[in-house]
Amino acid sequence: MIKKIAFIGAPGMLGRPVVKQMVEAGFDVTALMRDMDKIINAFPSQLKLLQGDLKNTEQIDQLLHGQDAVYISLSVPQNEKINDWHSETDGMKIILESAKRQSIQRIILLSSLVQRYQGKNNFNWWVFELKDRSVEMVKESGISFTIFYPSTFMESFLGKYKQGKRILMAGKSEYPMYYIAGDDFGKQVVHSLRLSSSQNKEYVIQGPEPLRPEEAANIFVNNYKKEKLSISTAPFGLLKFLAIFSAKIEYGVHIIEALNKYPEKFESENTWRELGKPETTLKEFAEAR
Repeated sequence: MIKKIAFIGAPGMLGRPVVKQMVEAGFDVTALMRDMDKIINAFPSQLKLLQGDLKNTEQIDQLLHGQDAVYISLSVPQNEKINDWHSETDGMKIILESAKRQSIQRIILLSSLVQRYQGKNNFNWWVFELKDRSVEMVKESGISFTIFYPSTFMESFLGKYKQGKRILMAGKSEYPMYYIAGDDFGKQVVHSLRLSSSQNKEYVIQGPEPLRPEEAANIFVNNYKKEKLSISTAPFGLLKFLAIFSAKIEYGVHIIEALNKYPEKFESENTWRELGKPETTLKEFAEAR
């Protein structure tokens, strides 16, 4: 039975709601923090904190010692280059080696649904290659795993799209997305931790309603109470030109292209049946911010 969980990636936009749900559900959670001073107040008081760095093998051993499971939420920063040290692969190697030494029972990995766009329409991006390799490493580790492939999180409207008093969009999406609230996902993670049947399984994570990004942006702006927001849409061609001069914009161009062109379809029947159906609509999410 899983009771004690090490958490890697708690400070991120997608880490905090999952930590919150784990702690509220009664799990003993210890999070790895590189800079505790800036973020300590953003988490429940019951959360245990360990200052450390993913590159430090001894600190990862300390984090995983005595734990039952480890939850991993990693990402590639926008300024990272292809030949840099990558948390998704180099860091994952350190985590998995430590997990074996510390007899971790299960690896829980947050991956991505849109990375499935890799290889479609001649789209090939080294960042998605890293994410694919990260999944393969977990599966090949010999440790029981649960892997989640989420659609776009509603939190993106605040963490990525909101710039000042504007919601910045780019291009035009060809397909709707099943936006998911972080709290709903956290509840599904908690449910999976209580099920032995969720071992060595992969789950597609999607919210209750399919929305095109343009429609979703309007819903968010019209129901966000904290301040009045507007929507700005940048031409995708202009961004591709600017990407020549900026690695950050180039990163964004790849993400936008994948999000706009990935033919997302509903695949969460089994997830909802086993882990519960998410209930939060984008309207409700915006009203509650």
